[in-house]
Amino acid sequence: MINEIYSQNCKKMDTCVQLFQTNVSNIRTGRASPALLNNIFIEYFGVKTHLQKIANITVENSHTLKIHVFDNSITVLIRKAILNSNLGLNPIEHGQNILVPIPELTEDRRKNLIKMIRLDAEKSRVCIRNIRRNTNSKIKEFSKKEIISKDHEYIDQIKIQKITDEYIKKIDNILLKKEQEIMKF
Repeated sequence: MINEIYSQNCKKMDTCVQLFQTNVSNIRTGRASPALLNNIFIEYFGVKTHLQKIANITVENSHTLKIHVFDNSITVLIRKAILNSNLGLNPIEHGQNILVPIPELTEDRRKNLIKMIRLDAEKSRVCIRNIRRNTNSKIKEFSKKEIISKDHEYIDQIKIQKITDEYIKKIDNILLKKEQEIMKF
């Protein structure tokens, strides 16, 4: 029963770390990458559809993405979705394609990106701590119901804390790598 709690705890914490990794990978660093547009959805025939399912995204050069739209009638919708995505991108319609120039990052923009990433990292840490709190409360319930002893409760809480520390360290490592990537000139 305790092993099941450990596995559920680790799965939830893995999800927090993966979500943080995904959010961080979408933050641009001055290089064109199709991953920049991963979180863009378009209303297509009444259904929110991922941009990559209705268009082909390629790297034109190191500072330009090229989006080849499969259905020309939604080109305007795609352009509006990119403009409204808070990525700081200004797409340009070019025939059947949309070109998305990736501007160079200024020092102020880099610092703002780092602030955003740090806030996101802190939210992920809080998420992990909340998972720890919930897991510890389950362990306390088992102790109150005398399913496990007080000694086991204490030992299990120490194990949960070690697991929590490992996941927070993973988030800190992701944060550090992204900060270094952003501050490269």
